[in-house]
Amino acid sequence: MEKKGRSWACTFVLQVSLVIAFYLALNLGQPQKSIYLDRNGASSSTRPLDVYFLSVSGGYRPLKQQNLLLKKMEKVANFFKARFVVNVSELGEDDPLAQNASWLFPPQKVPWYSTKVSNDGKVGCFLEHFNITRGKMLTVVGLDTGSFQDSMLMGSTSDFKNSQLNWLTQSLEAAADNWIIVSGYHPVVICDKEQQEAKQINGPLQNIFMKHGVNAYMSRQGCSSHTVQGGVTHIGIADPTGSQPLVHLNGRLSIQKEMINDGFLLHRVGSLEITTYFVSSAGEIVNEAVIKQHGKEVM
Repeated sequence: MEKKGRSWACTFVLQVSLVIAFYLALNLGQPQKSIYLDRNGASSSTRPLDVYFLSVSGGYRPLKQQNLLLKKMEKVANFFKARFVVNVSELGEDDPLAQNASWLFPPQKVPWYSTKVSNDGKVGCFLEHFNITRGKMLTVVGLDTGSFQDSMLMGSTSDFKNSQLNWLTQSLEAAADNWIIVSGYHPVVICDKEQQEAKQINGPLQNIFMKHGVNAYMSRQGCSSHTVQGGVTHIGIADPTGSQPLVHLNGRLSIQKEMINDGFLLHRVGSLEITTYFVSSAGEIVNEAVIKQHGKEVM
């Protein structure tokens, strides 16, 4: 009788736990896997010392889709007390997603940092440092990749590109022993159509990343989600709409097929690992990557 009582109690606790987890998942709109649980099934609220932030691909979206995306991001940002948002964009401060986010993300509470693509002579986009715990810091660098792309297409090196490389090198040297994440619009590594083979397309940048211990590089998608090259995890963020306004056809807004893949990333940075969750437009975790120490990435 006592065993049956214990068994019933265990079953009841398990059912209640499942109901709670399912409720949380439904609040985010994702029944497959709760974003509120860590890899071991523990509540993320038990990890108060971790630093959380979001990243997303900027660009133009229909108003309804844009609002839906921003509200999902706001809900996750509030739950995890996200410190900031990295916006991977060509347009910098002129990016429409970043501009329209201010009503949900007050800059003084959750600032947005946007990349850009230009040749305006201003090196870098942003350089921020965040304290994690026990003296461990997170350094986030925003890179203007316009000059690198131009040199790849034209086969020449500009003074602006050299200035960018020097600025990046100095910034990374000053961030020794920290977690380091660099972001830029253009990918440094791309994959073939089958996603089986990855190759680097920007040797100078990749070499700097490897030399100075960069843990991750975030950009527009070069591969389906992420890949590791030379100990650097390359994280691709889906670019569903691009940076150009959508075209109106016969009075209707032309919706690109790729918009189905619209979503964002949630990053958890601890003293021992960085976990990135790929969150779809439906609010489902479709993939995740964990970086342990330097360059050791697991699925």
